Amino acid sequence: MSLATALNWIGAAALCAAPFIIETSFGQALAILGLALLTRQAIANRLWNLVTLNLIGIIGYLTNFIG
Repeated sequence: MSLATALNWIGAAALCAAPFIIETSFGQALAILGLALLTRQAIANRLWNLVTLNLIGIIGYLTNFIG
């Protein structure tokens, strides 16, 4: 398994786990990490609608994480 494939699976796993603990800072950080890793995959595949959704999600979770 390549590093890129492993990172894709880690991102997917992070997004699977995050909703159950999203009210915690760790859950929000996990969601941000998962979205960031999956955004890399979406860019590589030129899926611009998913890139846009992921970036909006990252911004939303960051505002809750910081604020």
